[in-house]
Amino acid sequence: MHKLRNRYAFGLGTIGRDMMYTIVSMYLIYYLTDVLDLTTSTIWWVTAVLFCARIFDAFNDPIMGVIVDNTHGKYGKFKPWIAIGALTSGLVTILLFADFGLTGAGFVIFFGIVYVMWDITFTANDIGYWSMLPSLSLDQKEREKIGATARICANIGLFFVVTAIVPITNALEASLGSMQKAYFVFTVIIVVVMWLGQSITLFGVKEVAKAGIEHQNTSLKEMFNVLYKNDQLMFTALSMSLFTIGYSVTTSFGIYFFKYAYGDENMYSAFALILGVSQLTALVIFPYISKVLNRNKFYLLSTVLVVLGYIVFFFASNTSMLFIGIAGILIFIGQAFIQLMMLMFLADTVEYGHWKLGKRNGSITFSLQPFINKMGSAIATGIVGAVVILSGIKDANSAADVTAEGLLMMKFAMLVFPLICILLGYIVYNKKYKIDEKFYG
Repeated sequence: MHKLRNRYAFGLGTIGRDMMYTIVSMYLIYYLTDVLDLTTSTIWWVTAVLFCARIFDAFNDPIMGVIVDNTHGKYGKFKPWIAIGALTSGLVTILLFADFGLTGAGFVIFFGIVYVMWDITFTANDIGYWSMLPSLSLDQKEREKIGATARICANIGLFFVVTAIVPITNALEASLGSMQKAYFVFTVIIVVVMWLGQSITLFGVKEVAKAGIEHQNTSLKEMFNVLYKNDQLMFTALSMSLFTIGYSVTTSFGIYFFKYAYGDENMYSAFALILGVSQLTALVIFPYISKVLNRNKFYLLSTVLVVLGYIVFFFASNTSMLFIGIAGILIFIGQAFIQLMMLMFLADTVEYGHWKLGKRNGSITFSLQPFINKMGSAIATGIVGAVVILSGIKDANSAADVTAEGLLMMKFAMLVFPLICILLGYIVYNKKYKIDEKFYG
């Protein structure tokens, strides 16, 4: 009973967290360009702010990890930061989607301050939340179950926003009279859900493994030394980074594609449903395929699926939802396989680092995952912001207003550039990663 309580109380806490993270990471730029309809010069500045802030956020992760690790108090080291981060990041998220009537330099300065505050507060919650996982059980298999439950709940939160954002904001616009108010109310609802879910985690989970876990404080200097000397970790991080950049760019263009290329933004929800079902299917069948194929063949198969998906997507007619749907299935099943394998590769580099360096640094190793995700998000934001302006989409009201050249620029940025990144990621893995089943054994 206690195991189930920790498993579900921890997992439920991430539904709202990922809902909030999704609306900020994937739809904030769309809100600024198409809802607030900021000027082109302001969008250039905002894109620069987002790019720099997300890079800062990526480097902030290990620093926040050191702060959490050195926290000692009545409520432990994790829950205080989970609570503080949840409360403050929720409030700041609401500010991000509030319209105070500012324009020009005033808007850029206000937005920059608020967004950096969001980075800091969400990171406090994020690091505190995931760092608590090892303290919830001493049993490795039970930890895996807790982590798997949390990932499923996170996907539910992500896919709810991706699938529901267009129909819900359209309905709210009809009721409230403006799309800006619709996004603001939708954001408030998401924040409330996040606070409820985090409350379930804070009051529901019980740390049972404190006495069984030795926390080794590692200085920032030692941390960078450990990362640099683990060559397999560095190659894994490079491969992951290339893949994440490609995937993030494609998904960030999604709503723009269906509004300006396909010509019906309402179909974005249908495509998002395909994305969600494909990824959940991949989670279910992954263990069965991994029993038949070794990692090298599995990664090759996954990459082939992604490549085929991108090719079909690029050449599909802008009015052919059937082929776009098929492309989505291929891309997102292959992508989900690769993401799961990347986690396994990271886990292997922990053992490799222990074997090579004589010290086990699992927390430092896994801190690279949010670092890479945020770097990918930063680069994706920069590319999307620049392409939206240069392609003419920023000044378009509908698909009819976008030129053939502008549409081609978006398709190259959304499909060709990401495909190149993903292929380069596979090449790095294939040429440099050596911890296969034989080497590990």
